Amino acid sequence: MSKPIVVIKFGTASITHKTGELNEEVLQEICRQVAVLSQTYHVVLVSSGAVGAGRGFIKDYKGSITERKAAAAIGNPLLLAKYTGYFAKYGIAIAQSLCERQHFANRNQFLQLKETYQELWDNGIIPIANENDVVSNLELKFSDNDELATLIATGFGASALLLCTSVGGFLDADKKIIPFIPVIDETIMGFVDTDKSALGLGGMVSKLNYTRLATRMGIKVVIFGMQVPDGIIKATEETTGTVFAPQEASFSARQKWLASGSLISGSVRIDGGAVKALLNRNSLLAVGIQQVSDSFEKGEVFEIMDEENTIIAIARAKESSETVAQNLKSQGFIVANADDIVLL
Repeated sequence: MSKPIVVIKFGTASITHKTGELNEEVLQEICRQVAVLSQTYHVVLVSSGAVGAGRGFIKDYKGSITERKAAAAIGNPLLLAKYTGYFAKYGIAIAQSLCERQHFANRNQFLQLKETYQELWDNGIIPIANENDVVSNLELKFSDNDELATLIATGFGASALLLCTSVGGFLDADKKIIPFIPVIDETIMGFVDTDKSALGLGGMVSKLNYTRLATRMGIKVVIFGMQVPDGIIKATEETTGTVFAPQEASFSARQKWLASGSLISGSVRIDGGAVKALLNRNSLLAVGIQQVSDSFEKGEVFEIMDEENTIIAIARAKESSETVAQNLKSQGFIVANADDIVLL
């Protein structure tokens, strides 16, 4: 039987010193613990740190997009060399996987990525994923590596997504770690500190947003820290950090990809009757649409919002937004088939 999949994401602040230099002690611990986990799981590492490792080589570094791309180009081989050396102690080889957002939006490319990872796992090799910063288009970038890790976890049907942070978990108002969160609601969001580290792009808001998506897809999420001995192993055992419970989900592999990997091109707002129809797994009809926002083409993915502007689903368009707008009063005009709608 195939091993369960676990995706482990390390942010810049987790694996570098404040100066941006790689924290080799932490990297050694990551490799030691992942070597243990690889006996039970198929592991994907999503590792930041390339920009931090390379920025010291850029004169008068100020963090512009071009400078970040150059720093990543320098830092990636430095980062991978460290992982290669430390994993070699345990007889494990690694593979670099530089991803772009479009690789997940195009299902054929995504399936090729999935097949490649399976081939690596079959040969005992651990893929280490990061964004292809050097060539990524600004408009098609991952918001951060939390998104990349989540897309891999949801698309691959991972059993767990582990997000490493410098604070070691999700903190309440008293700055104490909450050990278990059954569902992310307004109370939980109210605890969020909007600050983010000086080295990374993301913050806790980002982690919660992607944690919500992953748990809705039936994936357990653990936010943990490396300060605790055997932190990664304990995160898989749910004995450290904050565990976010997976929600009941019955999505097909294609629906999981549609909900997580697609690039959103536009949105529509629907009335209460259309909401009920979708909840009953019916198609979206034009007569239930109140407003079309932004343009989308036939085959592209758009968001569906209720009358309170809450996103309730995403769907693949059967017709373009222009055609939809022309047929809002047409009875029986299908905007998205039921099989192409994923309720959120």
